[in-house]
Amino acid sequence: MLNIARKEKRSNFKSNEEKWTSVLMKAGYTVMPSVVFERQRALGLDAIDINIILHLARHWWRKDSPPFPSKRSIAECMDIDVSTVRRRIARMERDGLIRRRYRRDPINQGQRTNEYLFDGLIKEATPYAKELIQERTQRNKVSAQRRTRKRPLKLVATAKED
Repeated sequence: MLNIARKEKRSNFKSNEEKWTSVLMKAGYTVMPSVVFERQRALGLDAIDINIILHLARHWWRKDSPPFPSKRSIAECMDIDVSTVRRRIARMERDGLIRRRYRRDPINQGQRTNEYLFDGLIKEATPYAKELIQERTQRNKVSAQRRTRKRPLKLVATAKED
């Protein structure tokens, strides 16, 4: 079972290499569920918020190891002011989409960069993901029925068609 998963993962990577080139993929890539983009308005996110989330997600490699990039590094990549990143993260935290966890340096007890957790965003996006999955399943079912149907559906004629 593990070998099948590895082969599928490698196949997906190869497919992305074909689209983006192996050089770009080897330099690094970020995984983000499409539903976050598709439903960003419903989630209360704009382009700057999405960009910040992408920068946070870029550093999230394992579930049990939250990302902790600095706000300054995010701001520099986006060419915006650090205060904008700070305000946006604070608002997304107030909205319950991300959660900051403070980190302290164990030696001098100074503050280190925050860790960021996406549990709120995951919770908020899940119903939209389920809705999209259900819509896709229904479309596939209708499409399969159409392909295997022996006769056309009998449609009710409207006044305009008569």
